[in-house]
Amino acid sequence: MLKNIRESVEFIRKKTDFVPEIGIILGTGLGKLVNEIDIEFTLNYNVIPNFPLSTVESHFGRLIFGTMSGKKVVAMQGRFHYYEGYNIKQVVLPVQVMKFLGITYLLVSNACGALVPELHTGDLMIIKDHINLQPRNPLTGHNIDELGPRFPDMSNAYDKALVQKGIEIGRNNGIDIKTGVYVSVSGPNLETPAEYKYLRIIGGDVVGMSTVPEIIAARHAGLTCFAISVVTDEGWHEEMEPVTIEQVIAAAAKAEPKMTLILKELVKII
Repeated sequence: MLKNIRESVEFIRKKTDFVPEIGIILGTGLGKLVNEIDIEFTLNYNVIPNFPLSTVESHFGRLIFGTMSGKKVVAMQGRFHYYEGYNIKQVVLPVQVMKFLGITYLLVSNACGALVPELHTGDLMIIKDHINLQPRNPLTGHNIDELGPRFPDMSNAYDKALVQKGIEIGRNNGIDIKTGVYVSVSGPNLETPAEYKYLRIIGGDVVGMSTVPEIIAARHAGLTCFAISVVTDEGWHEEMEPVTIEQVIAAAAKAEPKMTLILKELVKII
């Protein structure tokens, strides 16, 4: 894996000498944050050695280098998921590549389903902790000492100071932001009513199919992390309604301006 990471990094550095400070991962239906970036260079995933390809609708599949809120950023417009058939190390490879490119912060967004009645479609929730139910962990196997320790601590996986700053940004802009626990599952099917209930019982507030592998890899690499979820469906009702990917994307797109504002202001004060 270290060889693959270095090959990707070397290829990118031959294309651009841009050194980002902050990495951003844009989730389902949340790719328009790039409109806030003063773009200097764009690189499609399909030309980068060892990079997977995004296969999910609304994930464009490119790295965008530029300036946002006065900071140098690299944004992933499209992420990878275990359910796409990639192994878990492929899923997190871009995070490790961004680390070697120079980032010290990682900001992540995602679409999710609500597990508790306090959360509704269109709400934003800052992740304060997670429960990992993915079938694989990105740190299994040989440890990459150049990235981090064999047994990384996860007690502050989502930086408490950044969580508080995100809450304050929301309040200052009239956005009602919740905080909660994100449960990460493999997907790609949505959950059954019994599974929603189980995830709620074990302490989850929302459920999704991403984010946690990337956060684990980021914390292993010593990155400071922040993650925010857009609630796109509700899994806490007694009678469940069928949910389509089109509905998920539409709900995420409707809430996107609020999420964009939060991330843009957060980048400004990091």
